Amino acid sequence: MATETKIMNCITCPMGCELTVTITDGVVTDVKGNTCPRGKKYAENEIASPKRMLTSTVKVTGGLLPLLPVVSRDVLPKGRVLDCAAYLRQVEVSAPVAEGQVICPNILGLGVDIVASRAMEKCN
Repeated sequence: MATETKIMNCITCPMGCELTVTITDGVVTDVKGNTCPRGKKYAENEIASPKRMLTSTVKVTGGLLPLLPVVSRDVLPKGRVLDCAAYLRQVEVSAPVAEGQVICPNILGLGVDIVASRAMEKCN
């Protein structure tokens, strides 16, 4: 039975609690330092399957600006975030674009859409 202890900061809320997480055979068995139940859940998810939001930009043609800010609609597996960012470097959209418009559906087959985080008007 292998037991290890990790120190991590919870990023669920602005409090940023310092968590002491005990892991036995790859499973979280104890969490200390959290001031709310979300800290325990964060630690369990971070050990089992870490996920992150992705914010980036894509090229836009015919728009007021050359780049359009985009964001993932949901969290992505942490290990695939850089792959998704590399994919988005190849994406180019045409103006006009509405805020919330899906720019890349189901990116890399991960079941998460990439959407525009602002509107982009067409340049006259």
